[in-house]
Amino acid sequence: MDASGSLDPFVEVRVGNYKGITKHFEKKQNPEWNEVFAFSRDRMQSSVLEVVVKDKDLVKDDFVGLVRFDLNDIPTRVPPDSPLAPEWYKLEGKKGDKTKGELMLAVWMGTQADEAFSDAWHSDAAAPIDSAVINAHIRSKVYHAPRLWYLRLNIIEAQDIIIPDKTRFPDVYVKVQLGNQFLRTKAVQARTFNLLWNEDHMLVAAEPFEDHLILSVEDRVGPNKDETIGRVIIPLQSIEKRVDDRVLYGRWFNLEKPLIVDVDQLKKDKFSSRIHLRVCLEGGYHVLDESTHYSSDLRPTAKQLWKPSIGLLELGVLSVEGLHPMKTRDGKGTSDTYCVAKYGQKWVRTRTIINSLSPKYNEQYTWEVYDPSTVLTVGVFDNCQLGEKGGNSNGNKDVKIGKVRIRLSTLETGGCTHTLTHFWSCTLRGLRRWASSTLPYASRPHH
Repeated sequence: MDASGSLDPFVEVRVGNYKGITKHFEKKQNPEWNEVFAFSRDRMQSSVLEVVVKDKDLVKDDFVGLVRFDLNDIPTRVPPDSPLAPEWYKLEGKKGDKTKGELMLAVWMGTQADEAFSDAWHSDAAAPIDSAVINAHIRSKVYHAPRLWYLRLNIIEAQDIIIPDKTRFPDVYVKVQLGNQFLRTKAVQARTFNLLWNEDHMLVAAEPFEDHLILSVEDRVGPNKDETIGRVIIPLQSIEKRVDDRVLYGRWFNLEKPLIVDVDQLKKDKFSSRIHLRVCLEGGYHVLDESTHYSSDLRPTAKQLWKPSIGLLELGVLSVEGLHPMKTRDGKGTSDTYCVAKYGQKWVRTRTIINSLSPKYNEQYTWEVYDPSTVLTVGVFDNCQLGEKGGNSNGNKDVKIGKVRIRLSTLETGGCTHTLTHFWSCTLRGLRRWASSTLPYASRPHH
């Protein structure tokens, strides 16, 4: 506390050797944090929970007051029970005497089904370095992959092609780019100013269609030397979507002259080259972005063609046992692991459990099921983003420990399967068993 009496308050939540810390406020006597802390019961080494209010200081943080709770007296709350209402608690001094100030909080024994679980700070996922960058790498997350469309492109012909060198027949091809996808047509030697290719090509476009389809007409003037005759840039958002077998009509697109041109030659030649294309986004197909043997989704791209879902897949990621150490910390072998599960367009990632060869996650996820002939994939990774300096400054990639695939057609409908699943990893010396994971999963039909 400074001379004016103002505080830079923050809160420490302590159970034994585990400690969670809120953000701090500058010069604020009535702060609001709205942060949640979760401590694993399996690792509790104390019977007392302490919530300590402190004043941030450059040299040593000052004690303001605390609230103590006996863990045996804390109520249990399991959904669908209503959340516990927060209450005001008088702050105590270090000797147990009442001090000025109150702290509003709610404390309860909960489960992974709790609404606050996914957003909470977790004691078993506490990073060795307290950093906002690190915390972003260890929290549980849900990702939704963008919908993919096939882009059908029929390059038909080009007209009124103009080249500077009139003494030779041009050797012309079309180069196509969409994002990081590249392709080209065969080269056609032009004895006239009109060229014919009539080639069909397929590319993949992703929503929300921020990329452009770029076609460049090139003249091969020599070995490893091409000159651009003209090009056209087509925004994906302007391309027609097709979900049936209706006839697709061609369109003419004007070719733009390259930026570096001969001004005198441009005055002589009226540049009117154009290219004839059929192009559309095909919504009637499923884009194969997975192995056909282990596909998790077989639906066409267009939502209007989807059939109703046939059930709900529930996955509980409980624990992993028998992990091999993936790194050394404080002279001991350890791992910082998380699980990733993928089904359809939805990816889920559990929080990272720090310093454990037998991590327990206790996280639950659900997916809509449209086809029983699909596969759920679950993988275990070692988090390599928790270095001394934090972040991914060295470009470290997380290490894949192993994965397991579960065919939905093998699950019991309406029941729950609780199994110990072995993870296998393929190495140069063959298969090696890395760990075992406990995964309950269920398939529930819609009525």
